[in-house]
Amino acid sequence: MGRTLPRSFYRRDSRELAPLLLNKLLVRAAPDQPKLAARIVEGEAYCGSEDPGSHAYRGKTRRNAVMFGPPGHLYVYFTYGMHWCANVVGHAPGDASAVLLRAAAPVDGIDVMRARRVKARRDRDLCAGPARLCQAFALTGEHDGTDLTRGALRIVDDGVPPPDAPVVTTRVGLREGEGDDSPWRFFVPGDPNISRGPRRVAG
Repeated sequence: MGRTLPRSFYRRDSRELAPLLLNKLLVRAAPDQPKLAARIVEGEAYCGSEDPGSHAYRGKTRRNAVMFGPPGHLYVYFTYGMHWCANVVGHAPGDASAVLLRAAAPVDGIDVMRARRVKARRDRDLCAGPARLCQAFALTGEHDGTDLTRGALRIVDDGVPPPDAPVVTTRVGLREGEGDDSPWRFFVPGDPNISRGPRRVAG
């Protein structure tokens, strides 16, 4: 399947990390469960104390504590009273930032994903959005703090490089004046699995 990304891969600014995560595989492979894999095709960078759109903007709390810990862990939070969202913690020392996994292309375990996402009409709808991705992988608050460099849940490099020129847009779902103008959303050009949302292309 490929090489598990080492912790050193995540030790960088989230705006640099987000495009590098594109085309990597999110893999869940527990001994007693079917293997799941999906190729990351969309992500958003959140940049700690300099970013009013970030959960870490006002400092450390019990909810966002994982963002202040070592890079290479998963930060999972509950939103709108109904959805889980998963973020990859990646930052330089002393920072607190992460990349929201917005969408992925299903690769392995598609039947399991479809059983969990019964409303999805097409395979490309299984992980097209952060909440859908978490539902397809059965990620919940129990996975907050998961170490992505070891264990059942990992991000893997199988040799598919990130795009040379990812599409860069503003982020989705932020209030005006709270980071909505920051061009920190990245996705694979032309990929049918990306989420829906504003398309204000940067540049």
